[in-house]
Amino acid sequence: MAVVAQRPSGLAVTRPIYIRPWRIDIDVRPAVLAGDRLPIAAAALARCVAAALDAVAAPSPASIGLILSDDAELAELNAEHMGKDGPTDVLSFPLLPPEAFATGADSPVWPRPPGMRLHLGDMIVSVERAREQAEAGRGGQTGDVRWSVADELRLLVTHGTLHICGLDHAEPDEEAAMRAMERRLLA
Repeated sequence: MAVVAQRPSGLAVTRPIYIRPWRIDIDVRPAVLAGDRLPIAAAALARCVAAALDAVAAPSPASIGLILSDDAELAELNAEHMGKDGPTDVLSFPLLPPEAFATGADSPVWPRPPGMRLHLGDMIVSVERAREQAEAGRGGQTGDVRWSVADELRLLVTHGTLHICGLDHAEPDEEAAMRAMERRLLA
């Protein structure tokens, strides 16, 4: 069972959740903590991450970071890393190249010291944006789904994890494959 780290007021709360062979470090920013409670349990989001990692046969054992934040932080990161103005719903920062997630005989081996987990990357999700998209009926893969904030967060976390694992949606065939995997994982 994971332990919630208690921090002084104004600092994020980090919770490591272990779902073998994965460690999902969930960091909830103060802006999120100051508002309503999370619309979904951290453990449920960790299960979404683990399912996506399993689906792509990610190198294991490994860790991944999930940061739950607000539009202000996502807007800042979106400008800095993507060159785009305004907030977005999820940003992913992979640490391994896409071929690290290849399966089969020619899969690369990622050496690490004994007992150490490989860190795959981090993603940051705007809970504020997820809430707005869900409530306005602009959620889902197509941007026209009215569903719960919890479902929108599940989608964004799954989407962010798949990006960390090398999947993309820049080309139509890539998008079709990524969206199909998301549908399978969220079913």
